[in-house]
Amino acid sequence: MNKPLLASLALLPAALCQIQAADTDKRPNIILFMVDDMGWQDTSLPFWTEKTHYNEAYETPNMERLAKQGVMFTQAYASSVSSPTRCSLFTGANAARHRVTNWTLQKNTSTDRPDDKLTPPDWNVNGISQVGGTSHTFVGTSFVQLLKNSGYHTIHCGKGHFGAIDTPGESPNHFGFDVNISGHAAGGLASYLGEENYGHTKDGKPTSLMSVPGLEKYWGTDTFVTEALTLETLQALDKAKKYNQPYFLYMAHYAIHIPIDKDMRYYQKYIDKGLTSKEAAYATLIEGMDKSLGDLMDWVEKSGEADNTVIIFMSDNGGLATQAHWRDGDLFTQNYPLNSGKGSLYEGGIREPMIVSWPGKAKADTRCDAPVIIEDFYPTILEMAGIDKYRTPQTIDGVSFMPLFGGKGKFDMNRTLIWNMPNNWGNDGPGINFNCAIRKGDWKLVYYYGTGKKELFNIKQDIGEANDLAQQHTDIVKRLSKELGKQLRKMDGQRPSFKETGLPCPWPDEV
Repeated sequence: MNKPLLASLALLPAALCQIQAADTDKRPNIILFMVDDMGWQDTSLPFWTEKTHYNEAYETPNMERLAKQGVMFTQAYASSVSSPTRCSLFTGANAARHRVTNWTLQKNTSTDRPDDKLTPPDWNVNGISQVGGTSHTFVGTSFVQLLKNSGYHTIHCGKGHFGAIDTPGESPNHFGFDVNISGHAAGGLASYLGEENYGHTKDGKPTSLMSVPGLEKYWGTDTFVTEALTLETLQALDKAKKYNQPYFLYMAHYAIHIPIDKDMRYYQKYIDKGLTSKEAAYATLIEGMDKSLGDLMDWVEKSGEADNTVIIFMSDNGGLATQAHWRDGDLFTQNYPLNSGKGSLYEGGIREPMIVSWPGKAKADTRCDAPVIIEDFYPTILEMAGIDKYRTPQTIDGVSFMPLFGGKGKFDMNRTLIWNMPNNWGNDGPGINFNCAIRKGDWKLVYYYGTGKKELFNIKQDIGEANDLAQQHTDIVKRLSKELGKQLRKMDGQRPSFKETGLPCPWPDEV
């Protein structure tokens, strides 16, 4: 873990950057393929010990192809909603530390749903930034900036969602990206359909804050947005290949976030499989995303750089499968055997499908049970790029998982992982809103700020978190509560308060 320092690499002498930029031709190209709202089961590739009928229903041959040439991570974690995950990715800081604990959009505007009993904390509603001067934001140097400073060409495509509108964090270019394709402040999209101009009127006006920018040449066509973004990325890669320098591509798809539009290239075959119309539409979002992955893999192979390219596949939070969707009859996916979904600190909201392909480093066609979390990507990607000396104004909570690929040092398989959600996300159900959680080894504790309730699960034995063991193992509850409270205070985390008294809710070790 890096200790906080006072200067970013951007302010260091040029000599240091030149030293780190040496031999760039031998450093690997790196592609981070990030999917939005993709649950653990939204794939034909089983990340569990067995295939479920969800795995049988979906078709993701390119995820299977990537896994054949790399490592599947079966215990990869993120935050339960998008902005906290992406802010942790780009700063290396845990959400409790950067305080972007709910989704961001408009400047100085909270997205928390009103609650009768609790008031959310004054969290960082404006997201993250590389410069100061904006209230309610977290200042940090992105790993992309460090890659760029060391000689990488950097490309962003798709969803941004790390900073609010009219703040420095709204633009991917402000985080070190040379190229930005359609990335902006919004966390979703108005439409996947070229026929609907991706959420623009015929005269070019956006119909909502979610309208996808920068794809005008596809307006009025039948080009699904996933395909349009892929085509633009392939052109950017063609250009990057001419630069004679390694590249970093952050391919951040809007898929498979709502709205559940039909990608007609795949729709009928899922209807023929017996899926409902909405289930079939959702399946087309998944397969269109998978085709994009395959197109990128094909390009890498044709470029002659396959042996020198890292491809990382990840999702930002669990699939949208909460109890509210069950009740409303609007369920189009499920994270079974995991419990709950997006917004929840149960496994269904935070456990993600993750794959790493790195020829010569990551052993092909293998599985890894090591617990990793989204902030780990920061130091890991920098180490992959040969950057092991850097300064950041923020504390890096992430731990490099390079030792799992034969890198220096050891990886702690019983490490402590922390989540903090002191917010009212906007849905309901167990495990959602105003809570925090800790996992250490096989044990996981979920604490509810408003009620003081604690739940204890043995994740290895009970992956579905069906059996609360808090009453049977009060010693473990006490130990994990102490550790969770200590870590949250150490990170200067936040907690909600009671409306009736105005007092903050107790920390988990105070109950």
